[in-house]
Amino acid sequence: MTSLIPNRLLFDFEFPLRYRAETPPIDGQLRGWTDAELLPKLGELDGRRDFADVWACWNEQGLSIACRVTGKSKPPQCDPREYWRGDNLRLCTDMRDARTVKRATRFCQQFHFLPAGGGRSRQDAIAGTGKLKRAREDAPPVPTERIIVASRITKDGYSLEAHIPTSCLNGFDPEEHPRIGFYYMLEDTEHGQQYLTVGDDLQWDADPSTWATVVLTKGP
Repeated sequence: MTSLIPNRLLFDFEFPLRYRAETPPIDGQLRGWTDAELLPKLGELDGRRDFADVWACWNEQGLSIACRVTGKSKPPQCDPREYWRGDNLRLCTDMRDARTVKRATRFCQQFHFLPAGGGRSRQDAIAGTGKLKRAREDAPPVPTERIIVASRITKDGYSLEAHIPTSCLNGFDPEEHPRIGFYYMLEDTEHGQQYLTVGDDLQWDADPSTWATVVLTKGP
């Protein structure tokens, strides 16, 4: 019998986010990423098999994230106006890691990255932001043109990379606040959803306490 409560909800996850002195090239080729930056496959705790690899790292210039999706039979379906309906990667951060807070503060942000839908041809990768539901206070507006994003479409999927500069991360301060709230949701029109901790039914897009904690460390 399937449990009504996902196993991942029973844990407070904390793990290091790897430091990279130089930001990996953001060109859709996934050059420079290593296994050290792979995010843990927590879905295994609930008997779910991930359909994609997801990497993330940080440095003094900001946060970077990447993913590789395979096993697709159709090109990515993306609409920046309704990004949540198609293929997309979303990243949520809380620069104060307030794990006891059930509503987002001004330090909480949601970013989204699409492998297609941008540019004149609508074939380029594109980045944007979205508000968190029922937020106590919204984060300041983000100049999304500063976010670097790139993708590479293949016969059976795509690779996607993005770098969010510090100017777009409200409250980013690794020395004073090395622990930050962290969550990703990867949605695919063929594979479904892959997420770090909990799914839509537990309102990850409204409740930062459901996210994991990552530590911005320079150690091994």
